Amino acid sequence: MAKKSIAVLDTTLRDGMQGEGISYSVRDKLSIVRALDNIGIKYIEAGNPGSNPKDMEFFNAALKLKLNNSKLCAFGSTRRKNVKISEDPGIAALTSVDVPVYVIFGKTDELHVTQILNCSLEENLDMISDTVSYLKSLGKEVIYDAEHFFDGYARNGKYALKTLEAAVSAGADCIVLCDTNGGRFPAEINDITSLVVKKFGVDVGIHCHNDCGLAVADSISAVLAGAAHVQGTFLGFGERCGNARLSTLIPNLQLKLGYSCIPENLMSELTDTAHQIAEITNTSVPKNTPYVGRSAFAHKAGMHADGVLKNSASFEHVSPESVGNERRFLMSEMSGRSAIMTVINKIASGFDRNSPAIHKIIKKLKESELAGYQYEAAEASFELLVRKELGLYVPYFKLIGFKTIGEQNEGVVRDASAIIHVAVGDKSEMTAAAGDGPVHALDCALRKALEVFYPELKSVHLIDYKVRVLNHSAAAAAAVRVLITSTDGEHVWSTVGVSTDIIQASWQALVDSIEYKLIYNEKNGRIKN
Repeated sequence: MAKKSIAVLDTTLRDGMQGEGISYSVRDKLSIVRALDNIGIKYIEAGNPGSNPKDMEFFNAALKLKLNNSKLCAFGSTRRKNVKISEDPGIAALTSVDVPVYVIFGKTDELHVTQILNCSLEENLDMISDTVSYLKSLGKEVIYDAEHFFDGYARNGKYALKTLEAAVSAGADCIVLCDTNGGRFPAEINDITSLVVKKFGVDVGIHCHNDCGLAVADSISAVLAGAAHVQGTFLGFGERCGNARLSTLIPNLQLKLGYSCIPENLMSELTDTAHQIAEITNTSVPKNTPYVGRSAFAHKAGMHADGVLKNSASFEHVSPESVGNERRFLMSEMSGRSAIMTVINKIASGFDRNSPAIHKIIKKLKESELAGYQYEAAEASFELLVRKELGLYVPYFKLIGFKTIGEQNEGVVRDASAIIHVAVGDKSEMTAAAGDGPVHALDCALRKALEVFYPELKSVHLIDYKVRVLNHSAAAAAAVRVLITSTDGEHVWSTVGVSTDIIQASWQALVDSIEYKLIYNEKNGRIKN
């Protein structure tokens, strides 16, 4: 029996951009379009072409892309009150871009009609009907978003349904019920969606905001009630608390409930796509994000790790591979021998749970944690620790010396710089670099020096830097733990350093980051000496 298809619309480039701190260049937007098309999203809502010149520039470029899976959509509103379609500047801007799909929103709640639009209820119905009818006359697919539908239905259900009737009678291909304020609960969403599905003979969609933390749950309730179209943003970006997170909604529907949202063979690209969009947005995917977060399949307790290794279903609801993620065992004093064996097995063979090396590594792990190190969020540093304890560590470079300089002016560090001297084999390199503070300058100088020997390091950059004071009672003499997260654009890894000197702690984490990257490349045949 074929799976029921659910049409997915991603509105990262429209609704998502209304989220605080979200801003995309035209190049960023084009990259997101490619990412969404590559994973099989059916509709990409690309924004309102009449809102600003940048959006028009983007549409002109996006229409030249060859999309394999997605349809590009332009977004706009119904015509203005007391204005003919032919004279409405918003409609003119919308139809100036030749996309296959137009998404139109209209007012559903009588409060918004009378107090926001300041027009009559009948005029609003005419605005909906005229707009949808006109766009259909152009031969386009039209998706009608019923803004504030659930609030409007609660206030005046009869009129809310009339607005949908106006859109359907005018030829709308899909009517989307919007929980614009994000305040409705799943049971209510289910009941009302079921009523609408039974009443109208077109596809019904759902668009939920996350103000109650229920956007995904509400969307699932609508689908269970018969909705065949879901809207959201891939990472949940959006105004206020955001929109339904598609990276969670899609696998819930497809893996758990048996619907078809994206091509089956592309589900394993879910995690990479999430991190790619986060990278474009200059942010990171929260670790505890379902399915695609780094902690989604992370196990720390020894009993949990042992159970997963014996039968993954014991502590995992789906396999990490099904969404392109990976199982991780967080290394700490709570870790058992089974978890440590998973790291050793990636590095070398010939060891088992009773090998003396295991006890040696556990002892070293406990000693390091007592000194302030923490490896559960720094797997790269832990792999290096294991390599050192197994005698399999060969440094890629040797530090001859470094010096950092930071000029202070009224409490602000200015012109921070670093000089570094490293050796690789019988060759050495001395270089200098400036940065925003001594740690940034040191990072820039280190990579600049090593890129002479390892050009692949040009792709590496830091995406997170955290400092934690370990013993507050020691005041300014307290030890600090520095956690650094790095990426090469494809992979992400974290390293740790501890010292009473923040520069030294940062240096430890920086060196581990570089060493781990070079080890990874060597294992995969990517070293470019």
